[in-house]
Amino acid sequence: MLVSLFYVNAWICLGCLVTCEYCCSPVVDQELSAVLNELWKLDVNRLKPGKDYKINLQGKADFVSQGTNSARDKASAPLFSYVNEDKLKSIASYACFIKLLDNYEMSTGVAEKVTSKELQENHLFLDAILKTEVMKHTHKYLVSKGQASSDIATFKKQLYDIWFKLYNRDRRGGADSCGFEHVFVGETKYGKEIMGLHNWVQFYLQENLNVVDYKGYKARNKDTPDEDDHVLNLQFSWKGLVKPLGSSFIGVSPEFEVALFTIIFLKSNEHMTKTVVKVDEYLLEIVVCRHGHSIGTSYPKMLSSSNRDM
Repeated sequence: MLVSLFYVNAWICLGCLVTCEYCCSPVVDQELSAVLNELWKLDVNRLKPGKDYKINLQGKADFVSQGTNSARDKASAPLFSYVNEDKLKSIASYACFIKLLDNYEMSTGVAEKVTSKELQENHLFLDAILKTEVMKHTHKYLVSKGQASSDIATFKKQLYDIWFKLYNRDRRGGADSCGFEHVFVGETKYGKEIMGLHNWVQFYLQENLNVVDYKGYKARNKDTPDEDDHVLNLQFSWKGLVKPLGSSFIGVSPEFEVALFTIIFLKSNEHMTKTVVKVDEYLLEIVVCRHGHSIGTSYPKMLSSSNRDM
């Protein structure tokens, strides 16, 4: 059953909190929701909350303006209290994904230098996710829409260009960024603010290194998240910088995120695409911004969960 509600929407893009608030009734994209729910069912590599991982939500984070790198800590403990790392390492897509996380310069303006080993790791990751049912179904759907070639090698190159092709995010330097780095790894702008970092595995690993500090969850007063949720709006610091409001899927596989964001990226040529979908019990706004023929940023934003609205 679809959730019908009014909500206050704070528009967020490229890691910035923009106070463009208005009341509206979200229009759910039914066709896209159906496709994404098929992918959700096929995501056998999604980890199970309470079994494969545990999160500790703690307190609700305060409002922090963008660029202010101090925030009251409403969470004295890490977000992740447990993750089954053996399971992560035993699943090819996760194992290949984790190897990519140390391949990038943190700050924009510093040109990336891709080694032959890193190039091979990019291809091994794409090979791994293309073997999953999630990506097979995604490929089939995109072919049916005329948005991808039926040739798997051509589709892989398309994915490579969308996610791994380097471009200039900061015009002062060389090619310093790509969609994968921004969304899954995270980067900083002028060394002063966090951009991206919307992936739960990276967040967990950075918490383990004591360079990410979870500050608390972000939510409407009547929609407090629970520890079984697979999507979370949150606040955190990373290497001394604060992200006032971020968002991330929790527990889902890398292939599910690549599939979802790729489908929405290809459905429109607009600089920014914002789509409301109902996936499983979650009413989400998915935001994807383009950087030419590649992804600039992409992330989910939790609007509501039906298990709290019934």
